[in-house]
Amino acid sequence: MLDYIIVGFGLAGMSLAEQLRKENRSFVVITQEDKSSSVVAGGMYNPVILKRFTSPWNAVSQLEYAIPFYTEMQSRLKVKVVNPLQLLRVFNTIEEQNNWLIASDKPNLYPFLSPNFIKNNNTAIHADNNYGVVNKAGRLQVAKLLQSYKEELLGAKSYLEEMFLHSSLEIMDDHFVYNGVKSKHIVFSEGYGMKENPYFNYLPLNGTKGEVLIIKSENLKLESIVKSGVFIIPLEEKDYYLVGATYHWTDKSWSATGEAKVELSEKLNLLINCEYTVVDQLAGIRPTVKDRRPLVGRHPKHKNMYVLNGLGTRGVMVAPVVSCQLFNYIEKGDELTPEIDIERFSSEYIKNDI
Repeated sequence: MLDYIIVGFGLAGMSLAEQLRKENRSFVVITQEDKSSSVVAGGMYNPVILKRFTSPWNAVSQLEYAIPFYTEMQSRLKVKVVNPLQLLRVFNTIEEQNNWLIASDKPNLYPFLSPNFIKNNNTAIHADNNYGVVNKAGRLQVAKLLQSYKEELLGAKSYLEEMFLHSSLEIMDDHFVYNGVKSKHIVFSEGYGMKENPYFNYLPLNGTKGEVLIIKSENLKLESIVKSGVFIIPLEEKDYYLVGATYHWTDKSWSATGEAKVELSEKLNLLINCEYTVVDQLAGIRPTVKDRRPLVGRHPKHKNMYVLNGLGTRGVMVAPVVSCQLFNYIEKGDELTPEIDIERFSSEYIKNDI
């Protein structure tokens, strides 16, 4: 009998798998890859909300845990995926500069917001009012990391690439059976696919569609992330950049759209003044929650059934910490942080009579 079945293999599922591996727990991952928003994620980690110059929820502790977590993984897997990058925020007005300086004095922001502005010397970028510099930002090559981890799991026969059929799950008194696989615990990390999960679809998961462009430009010559109306993130291949992202709350399709391409291109054209070619467009549905906190915890009825989901737009920073919390909750009896515990939606469970 295995210790765990993990359903889903985005950032959440992978982070939990790594926690289990380090603690010598046996597990199998079951996933349908073409429905993971993590595969198309830009992978940027950024400790500041740049629209309002504020700090995201628990950003300091998340970053302190996440970067060593991923760095250890890249060392073990022998694949370079953690890319620290300077993040440059374009100032559109003098007022934005003043607001930045006020924010940089706040205790939770001064480690990240430099009070010294940088002059723009790149003629391909429109930045007449200079840049603000965000420290400790960068990019995780999410798809590359997931692929490397998948290959390791395949070698260990711990990875099944197939659609999980909830109707085939047999719930016993103290374990689960799925197509002959027995496990003490099961954890669902299905992303937006949780909407089809009969055990956890009472939770208020609101998928937010996001689309990005991959462009090639020989004249842009960027080595830092630049943020204005869009992010421009340098990719590992020379002269290639990721541009994003859009936010759409009603379209739940996984297909790239012409509307998003136009929106991103128009915003990009306001930021740069050099030629570029759009070489690809990617779309995914972020698993977001109405209170902007993850969904973590035990099913109200089935004691060994758990959920790890709803990481939202900052999944790179959030996934390692919340997967650690879930492991400690299951194995050590530690309490979950109330902010992430699905117990906060217990009334929804009762109302839906799941």
